[in-house]
Amino acid sequence: MEQQTTQIFAVRTTANREEQVIDFISSNAKKKKLEVYSLMHPHGMRGYIFVEAKSRLDAEQAAFKVPYARGVLPNQIDYVEIEHMLEPAKKVELNIQKHDIVEIIAGPFKREQAKISRIDKTKEEVVVELLEAAVPIPITIRMDSVKVVRRAGDEVKEEREE
Repeated sequence: MEQQTTQIFAVRTTANREEQVIDFISSNAKKKKLEVYSLMHPHGMRGYIFVEAKSRLDAEQAAFKVPYARGVLPNQIDYVEIEHMLEPAKKVELNIQKHDIVEIIAGPFKREQAKISRIDKTKEEVVVELLEAAVPIPITIRMDSVKVVRRAGDEVKEEREE
């Protein structure tokens, strides 16, 4: 069994155009059927993106004539040099169900309470309706922007104890 080795190269870009360069390189690699495996723009690092490819030639061909790309740096990057910039993809399984009452913890509706009307686990989004709103308007927000306050079907037990 042959071990496939990949190499990582840094591509200089115009600052704040990194995402556009990634899009262009990605479509270039697909069109030209190049062996480019991943593209990365570390948060907070301006002017550079990283390209994981089979060879320098593949990386250079993918970045060739790409707007805002200023060229592939001459030295290959070792994985250990950029490892600290990577975050493992956290697949957080939140226990949210339809009709739960949640508090919005981020965004323009922060600290508002809402009722879950729909859950899209593939996009990690929920559709909520604000409780205090006069007219129920569905709002789509990220799952990690809400926390469950009360489960669907749970009555407030304090009221019954009196």
